[in-house]
Formats: sequence, C-alpha cells, structure tokens
Amino acid sequence: MEKTWNNKAWFMVLPVLLLVAFSAVIPLMTVVNYSVQDTFGNNQFFWAGAEWFDEVLHSERFHASLGRNLIFSAIILLIEIPLGIVIALNMPRKGWGVPVCLVLMALPLLIPWNVVGTIWQVFGRVDIGLLGHTLANLGINYNYVQNPMHAWFTVIIMDVWHWTSLVVLLCYAGLVSIPDAFYQAAKIDGASRWAVFRYIQLPKMNRVLLIAVLLRFMDSFMIYTEPFVVTGGGPGNSTTFLSIDLVKVAVGQFDLGPAAAMSIIYFLIILLLSWVFYTVMTNYDAER
Repeated sequence: MEKTWNNKAWFMVLPVLLLVAFSAVIPLMTVVNYSVQDTFGNNQFFWAGAEWFDEVLHSERFHASLGRNLIFSAIILLIEIPLGIVIALNMPRKGWGVPVCLVLMALPLLIPWNVVGTIWQVFGRVDIGLLGHTLANLGINYNYVQNPMHAWFTVIIMDVWHWTSLVVLLCYAGLVSIPDAFYQAAKIDGASRWAVFRYIQLPKMNRVLLIAVLLRFMDSFMIYTEPFVVTGGGPGNSTTFLSIDLVKVAVGQFDLGPAAAMSIIYFLIILLLSWVFYTVMTNYDAER
C-alpha cells in the first residue's frame, strides 16, 4: 500500500514563508546589491565587483574585530556552559523551590539588551555603581572606561549574568525528562555522583546542550547592544566587535559598499561556524 502525502499543510506554512521572505531575504538581497556596487549619491551606482570583499578580507581592522569576536565567544562558551550545567544539577526537582528557581532564572532573560547594558554601565561606575565603588574601597583601581582588561571583564561578566540562565533552563529541561528508573538503577548499583552524571545525566542532556551551545555561540558572536552601551567599543578598540565595527563603517563613515560586504562575510562566518558546531556535536552524539 502506497503512502499518501497531504500537501495541504504547505498552504498553512505559506504565510510564514512569505513573512520570512519579506523580512529576511529581501533585505539580504539589498545588502548583496550594495556589496558589488559603489555610489556617490543621488542613486547613481557603479559596478565594483568583488572590490569591497577583497578590501574587507585584507583589512587589519576586520581581522582584529573578528579575533576579538572569536575570543569573546570562546570565553563565553567556556564559562556559561559548565556553569549552567552545575546550576541546573543543583536546582530542586520537586516542591515549592522549583517555581521559585525557574522564575529567578528567567528574570535576566526578560530584560531588554539595552537595559542590561545600562544597568551594568551604572553598576560598574566607581562613583555611584555598587561594583565599581566596592572594588575601589577594596583598593582595586577598577575603571572599565580606561582599562581594556577591566572593559573585557565587565562585558564578560555582564553576558554571563544575562545569558547563563538560558543554559540553565535548557539543561534543567533535559534533566527533568530523565525517568526515575535510571536513578533507581544507579542507586542499586552503588554508582557515585560522578558516575550518575557521566553515564545518565550528561548523555540525556546532549540534545539540549547542542541547542545551548549553538544559541550561545550565535548570540555571543553577534553581540552588539550590551558592549556598545557599556563601553562604546572602547577603550580604544578593545571591545570593538564585528557588529560594532560594522555599524561604525555603515553609519559612522557611510561606506555602504564595504559595510555590505562585511555584513555578508559576517553572515557567512556565523553560518559556517554554526554548521561546524552542529556537525561535530551531532556526529559525536551518533558515535556514542
């Protein structure tokens, strides 16, 4: 008996596809158009070919911003993924503590990105901020406006505070889905806490960890609002990530051709690295 396919479901998906095409594909095509042309205003465009791509790829400024982005994303993943797992493992599974912990974990995720930047901008000030004032009283000369290391410390701690909750909630969802029979069998076998984590909890969290790593990598690699509000990309260019540099080129210098080329390269880098993360982690999961 042949299996019949009902293609009517595509008509329900069609509005979503049209919305995506309007909100994503059309603007992307506009950027592609600008990336291969030059203009002197008055809607007069001249064919430039791959000139802007070559200029961006050979720019030390682009390489420096890309390097800062990669370092920042690596630090974020190394901190937030283990920290999120540890917090999720220690959250209660039953009782009144469950909703309390879930609400507390969700609170940072509800705050808009520009508000997060403003909070930490004030929080880190030496004169009125709790963090800056406390460190100053301890004899630490903390100043994220003038010291690049302090600026990096502030941006990293801010991101960890804002987004670790996402990892926690994903890991917690994976943990609560594990049947009690697994824990009962481990208890009968006399398995240690590490053995339970290694052979029961971690394998069951593989799928949600894949989602957490992909989401946190993409978000951290595209970060813009928070560091822009806190440091403006400074001091100097120490926290000028690709997103901030792109806005400076497009809006500050109004170089639409190089900015469009940088946007496409930026997009392709995120797409490629996300595909690598996904492929490596899914293949590792399949081998197990």
